Amino acid sequence: MIRFYIFLRTFGRTMRVLIINTSERTGGAAVAAHRLMEALNNNGVKVKMLVRDKETNHLSVVALPKSWRLHWNFLWERFCVWLHLHLRRPHLFDIDIANTGTDITKLREFQEADVIHLHWVNQGMLSLRNIRKILDSGKHVVWTMHDIWPATAICHLTLDCRRFETTCQQCRLLPGGGSANDLSTKVWHRKQQMLEGQRITFVACSRWLSEEARKSALLKGQTITSVPNPIDTRLYHPLGKQKAREELGLPTDGRLILFVSQRATNPYKGMQYLEEACQWLVRQYPDMIKNTHIAILGGHAEEVTSQLPFESHPLGYVNNEQQIVKVYNAADVFVLPSLSENLPNTIMEAMACGIPSIGFRIGGIPEEIDHLENGYVADYRDAVDLAKGIRWALDEADTEAVRKACLKKVARHYSQQSVAMHYIEVYEAALRPKEMKKN
Repeated sequence: MIRFYIFLRTFGRTMRVLIINTSERTGGAAVAAHRLMEALNNNGVKVKMLVRDKETNHLSVVALPKSWRLHWNFLWERFCVWLHLHLRRPHLFDIDIANTGTDITKLREFQEADVIHLHWVNQGMLSLRNIRKILDSGKHVVWTMHDIWPATAICHLTLDCRRFETTCQQCRLLPGGGSANDLSTKVWHRKQQMLEGQRITFVACSRWLSEEARKSALLKGQTITSVPNPIDTRLYHPLGKQKAREELGLPTDGRLILFVSQRATNPYKGMQYLEEACQWLVRQYPDMIKNTHIAILGGHAEEVTSQLPFESHPLGYVNNEQQIVKVYNAADVFVLPSLSENLPNTIMEAMACGIPSIGFRIGGIPEEIDHLENGYVADYRDAVDLAKGIRWALDEADTEAVRKACLKKVARHYSQQSVAMHYIEVYEAALRPKEMKKN
């Protein structure tokens, strides 16, 4: 805290930050932004959160003024994307063009803030024109990247595409693979115009994403750093396994594999690889079928259970965090076979409960999982290696040593205080040049 108090004495008052995110609690970015707000407020910064979709009575969270335009903005952008997709639904929510949104610069919360901290602002929250107006206001802007969208034209997942390193065009998400002057190219140029002559501090939630962002021609010359998301270890912590299972109605005997996704059928979350891994385990170790269960937390969970060889328990979508903590604590291992990830909150949540995680070597997952210490990093898209990781966690690893390694990693890197201090340094760096000029 010493650096922050020096900062306060230098500039004479408590720093005010406005966090902006489309939703208050729905989605990984919303959860991370909400946690950051609480972490900063608990560490001496005055923070409010501005959202389109307010879901709680939290006093520090402010909703956009109610208007018919809020819903219309969302529908209009989706309609425009749908037209460019030739009236087809695939990729309808994989693309964001930010062609409509709300001007927030006249709001009292905006005018009082020293730092405007953007997070996930898609689906009608802010347009590119709105963001340019924020930049033109002279406010210091920090933008946390929860995915690659700020560094590309229209996509949130690049997968194997590297066009953002030069100019987005011939987009794989558009019909026929796009063209040399397709929607992605047009939005790319609009983003260039938005950023022209402006400075933003971009913060990636993982070192992997920060390296990807630095390769983007769109962000050339911008400040890019990395700070992980925080987690409240007062809420996410180890509980009794047996009691958690009893309260959730899960089997109290045997081992439990956990899969978590907002939508279990999302192909990018890799359920198909978990299915293949479990089938391989049954073939190699037939006795596992007698004492191994799978719990699936997320929407549409009941749609995937029939493909799994182990007794499965669909828990559905849950947004009560106390219940979610119980789910993690009921498990013996958490598996996230995602095909693309930044720094998943779910792995952090599992580890904070002392539960080892298994995931592919992709994105920021290897930064969270220390291989064979607090979990297992499997080769990308390799279901057999994923299965070996599950086997390691259930039958080979020292359970107590792994539990301690999980808790140590979370305390050192993802605690509220640790992440808040990192962000205070980011804000300080963004604010100091202009404040020093005034003096």
